Amino acid sequence: MKTPFAAKATITLLVVFTLVVASRFSETPTIAQEKSKVETDKAVERTRKMVRMLDDLYKTTVVLVTQTYVEDESSTPAITAAMALWDAMDKKGWHKARLVDATGDPYDDENVAKSDFEKKMIKKLTTDKNYFDTVVVEGDKRYLEAVTQVPVVMKKCTLCHDNYKNAKPGETIGAVSYRILIDE
Repeated sequence: MKTPFAAKATITLLVVFTLVVASRFSETPTIAQEKSKVETDKAVERTRKMVRMLDDLYKTTVVLVTQTYVEDESSTPAITAAMALWDAMDKKGWHKARLVDATGDPYDDENVAKSDFEKKMIKKLTTDKNYFDTVVVEGDKRYLEAVTQVPVVMKKCTLCHDNYKNAKPGETIGAVSYRILIDE
């Protein structure tokens, strides 16, 4: 026969065990889950910051190359160099970036929006904000997919594309689509 103390201890242990098990299945997050969520949010924010930095770097480079080296329609477009750089970054495993058409008349079939996210955001870029992103989970990895506006910056931007000849500065003609692993 158990003593009253042993019975109370057993009941206390069962209650604690029940509360611990219930907390694992409840809708209310535990402290560990909340901490994980905050760390996850920080990881997403770091990745967003990286996209913005890369976007500024790539677009500034394209504008500088265009201003310095593009003379006329026979000049190599600055975006050609950017696309080669994006390909090198992808091959080295850093991230993916690609040019996506927003005019409906792409220069190249490779520039057509491919994913559902790209298709939806291209439409929104022409009428709304200049940046959109989403988090995608594949297996045990998470990726940030983002699209950023490519507007006409200067008249030289329209040299290579007949369908852009009448585009005005600021008009959206494309996007850069990014896919970056979220480093937890």
